[in-house]
Amino acid sequence: MSSFDEREKGFEKKFAHDEELQFKISARKNKYLGEWASKILGHKDEKEKEYIQSIIKADFAEVGDEDVFRKLKKDLENHNISDEEVRNKMNELNEKAKADFK
Repeated sequence: MSSFDEREKGFEKKFAHDEELQFKISARKNKYLGEWASKILGHKDEKEKEYIQSIIKADFAEVGDEDVFRKLKKDLENHNISDEEVRNKMNELNEKAKADFK
């Protein structure tokens, strides 16, 4: 195998690893967002678990975080939570999720 082929395989492995890590971070962030919103909505136990799953599933609607943002915004619209507060919480919990995997 040439050194070019070895480098190519190395880049492919790194790419796959980075993608897997990003998926895990995103899932963890969505779990944290579900926990945060559940507290505001007053969900407990099984209802909280179901809500967390609904946030995680919402993230599969499209690439990026806008699908999750729209769900949170809609779910929290009667609780005086601003768009800015939701986005700040999303950023904060993304950083927390990243730290979990360091």
